[in-house]
Amino acid sequence: MLRSCDQTRVCLVVAAIAAFSLAQADAWSSETTSLEATTQATEPVNVIFDTDMWSDIDDALALAMLHALQERHEINLVAVTVSTDDKWCAPYVDLIDTFYGHPNVPIGVVRNGLKTEAFRRLFPSGTWPVTRYTQLLSEEKNRDGTLIYPHRLLDGTKAPEAVSLLRRTLAAQPDGSVLMIQVGYSTNLARLLDSAADAASTLNGRDLVRQKVRLLSVMAGNFADSTIDGKTLARGSPEFNLESDVPSAQKLFASWPTPIVVSGFEIGLTLPYPAVSIERDFTYAQHHPIAETYRTYADETSQKWPHNHATFDLTAVLYAARPDRNYFSLSQPGRITVLDDGSSRFDKFEDGSHRYLILSDAQKARTLEAMVMLVSQPPRHK
Repeated sequence: MLRSCDQTRVCLVVAAIAAFSLAQADAWSSETTSLEATTQATEPVNVIFDTDMWSDIDDALALAMLHALQERHEINLVAVTVSTDDKWCAPYVDLIDTFYGHPNVPIGVVRNGLKTEAFRRLFPSGTWPVTRYTQLLSEEKNRDGTLIYPHRLLDGTKAPEAVSLLRRTLAAQPDGSVLMIQVGYSTNLARLLDSAADAASTLNGRDLVRQKVRLLSVMAGNFADSTIDGKTLARGSPEFNLESDVPSAQKLFASWPTPIVVSGFEIGLTLPYPAVSIERDFTYAQHHPIAETYRTYADETSQKWPHNHATFDLTAVLYAARPDRNYFSLSQPGRITVLDDGSSRFDKFEDGSHRYLILSDAQKARTLEAMVMLVSQPPRHK
């Protein structure tokens, strides 16, 4: 028979064991919950990429980044829409998608949108060159007549209309699951907001966006002073993506119903893509569309080869795909207003749904390295 002191000791031991077991159970439960949350957080996020894809080459590098992110199971590229009304843009997107092993990504094209010829009127001084890399690479052939860069979409006029594709794509995704990235002018997304209910969804465009989209990442505007070609470009100055289609940009920033994060002109200008990467990192393929696009652009414009090139569109992709990696900082919340000349104004207020990227000196090297590694990552099938 146990003495009272022994009984007391047994009770204390039992209580301690019980407490330890409960603590372990709580810890396991917490760890399991944390693991589930991490697993859910690392599920590939659905991405729609809206691009002008014709005048500059950062669009092409940004698309290469998206394919690398898809190979890493960080994103799922569910559609690409083109905001330039030119028949060569969509075939070029298709050849990039095919080269990277994702030939079935749906591609949509604007109808009755801004045509390449319009830029000669918008920018009569010729400061923004009209290049032909989309056509040249889409048509390039081997000696036997086969395409050097195989693709199925040979004529962009045969591609689906962009807004109808956007509506079908959004309607098919789970609520709140889509990241939208816009790196051209706002024509397609502004028209999406104005779209009516149809066979794809009973919701109008604005409500469909509100239900399906979690964030819009945009390359546009100027949110800090910068220097280009020895000239100072002031904060808020007119910017190409905004001034190319001002009414659409105004509608987008006034009416888009989800949070917007903007990468300004100054961010990509500060992070030039190194030419040495183009010269060395793409030689795993005899013909590489990214390296050839870079060289074609240099041949057709005043840019010299080799040259380091601004990463405007790449920054919007990197933030959208990896918002929590400290590649960038964010401004305080506020509202961006697009003015009639394509300039922009940011007004800070606590409940604002717009922010813009800020890049510190300490972030630059790591952020640029991340973009270079993603752009130059070989596809698995190569």
